Amino acid sequence: MNEILPLRRWAIGVALGLTLTHSPLGISTVYADSAPLQQALAQQLSSSVEAHRLPIAEFYQLRDGQPAWQSAVAVESLVAGLNSLAIDGLAPEDYHADTLLDEFQRSQAGDEAAQASFDVKATRSLLLALDHLERGKVNPRDVESQWDAPRPERGYSLLRVVHAVDDRALENAMALARPSSAEYQQLRATLKQHYQLANLGSVPYLDARDESLRPGDEADDVSVLRQRLALWGEAELQVADGSAYPMISVQASSNRRTFDAPLEAAVRRFQRRHLLQEDGVVGEQTRLALNTSVAARIDQLRVNLERARWIRPMQSAEPRVWVDIAGYRMHYVRPNGQHWDARVVVGSSRRETPIIHSTISHLTINPSWTIPPTIMREDVLPQVRADIDYLARKNIQVISLSGEQLVAEEIDWQRPGGVMLRQVAGSGNPLGRVVVRFPNDDMIYLHDTPARGLFQREQRALSSGCIRVEGVAELAQMLLQDTGSRYQMSTLLSGGSDRNVSLTQRIPIALHYLTAWPNAEGEVEFRPDIYRRDATLLAALRRPV
Repeated sequence: MNEILPLRRWAIGVALGLTLTHSPLGISTVYADSAPLQQALAQQLSSSVEAHRLPIAEFYQLRDGQPAWQSAVAVESLVAGLNSLAIDGLAPEDYHADTLLDEFQRSQAGDEAAQASFDVKATRSLLLALDHLERGKVNPRDVESQWDAPRPERGYSLLRVVHAVDDRALENAMALARPSSAEYQQLRATLKQHYQLANLGSVPYLDARDESLRPGDEADDVSVLRQRLALWGEAELQVADGSAYPMISVQASSNRRTFDAPLEAAVRRFQRRHLLQEDGVVGEQTRLALNTSVAARIDQLRVNLERARWIRPMQSAEPRVWVDIAGYRMHYVRPNGQHWDARVVVGSSRRETPIIHSTISHLTINPSWTIPPTIMREDVLPQVRADIDYLARKNIQVISLSGEQLVAEEIDWQRPGGVMLRQVAGSGNPLGRVVVRFPNDDMIYLHDTPARGLFQREQRALSSGCIRVEGVAELAQMLLQDTGSRYQMSTLLSGGSDRNVSLTQRIPIALHYLTAWPNAEGEVEFRPDIYRRDATLLAALRRPV
């Protein structure tokens, strides 16, 4: 089966750098300088409800009340700027890019009220596009029930936007609002590449097999494997007509059916970019990732460009901790600009790690663990009911709500009532030796773990919601050092249990969920949607404004 992907004309055109807008015949350049038009414009603004949400009135104040869109050239520049939003994952038709020229022509045939109404509508399209480009089209609280960060305020200069409008340089206006981070730019470039891929041809899919495709195999499937990998960036695996794109009219030589060493290396690179087991073997998971359609990757990139617009811009010198949930990584940017990265284990699909924005307040050294109610109910109580000695083996104490230690054998474990379970500090404690704490409503924290072998897995959505960090003691020492603390981890770890050490300066921390994101080399990784959140956000993005 081949993938043939119909694309909207604007998406193809923008991706290929084509001009999509032309002056319709019969539209002449019209400049309005009459007092009646300005008066109609002022009347339109005074009655516009939308002007109270977007800075429409302020836009015209900076223009001394003059209209902005009373020439075909001006409207064409606006449409071109709006069409460029396709590569940001936004839909230009949400901002009437497909109808503005026709509406302009009709307004010019009408009176001053019609011309003023069009002018305000065109300005609204521009300012709404800038708002969505800077802060996101979708309010994250509408799709992320646990989102706790405020949406950022407008940061671009409206005066500079007015100058861009006057200069007919609407792409400059878009650049003022567009996130400037390297990650956003890499996602955007990758989306453009995928629009080009979708327009250039079709590639057969790998058929399902009873056995994995392995190095050394010789089969027709190997030729298809080469084509799928070429689609996803491994073009050197194909021998093709030099005038053709690697995926079109490929002329396979005799060794194209052999799963050789270069092909194995390409499979491993693909697996690494998709957080799959990097073994060079094409099993079911690798085959499914290879068979993902270009259209599906385009949707995935659009969703994550939107998430990138939700991320608060940070000053380069501002220290912060950032947990990439779907990427199973934690990043700490230190005050001196040094980066420290670590692998993490995050919540399973049954107990998802939430999106959180907070500040790290303190550390707990040699912690005991008060078992959360959900884990107690679902995991521990069934074990206790089956064998009361489970508590002693795991060093778990039974505690009343007032903190008094109770006798386990005296509790009715079918109806335990108001009791808590606390596992004492030690080598078997699931929190390990260190906990990094930050205020949040979900009782989420970073912590150590005795199960260090879990960090070797490619898929690490295994916890009950909290985040296990590889090398967390090293992170804790850096946090102490970077906030001017007098404490040393070597001394603290040799002390007693449950010692809380406050940081003299709080460090911002953010937990984000991103299923497509650049790695340290700048390559965009496509991650499994472990919490199945992409579809909800994609549906919200597709809803008309």
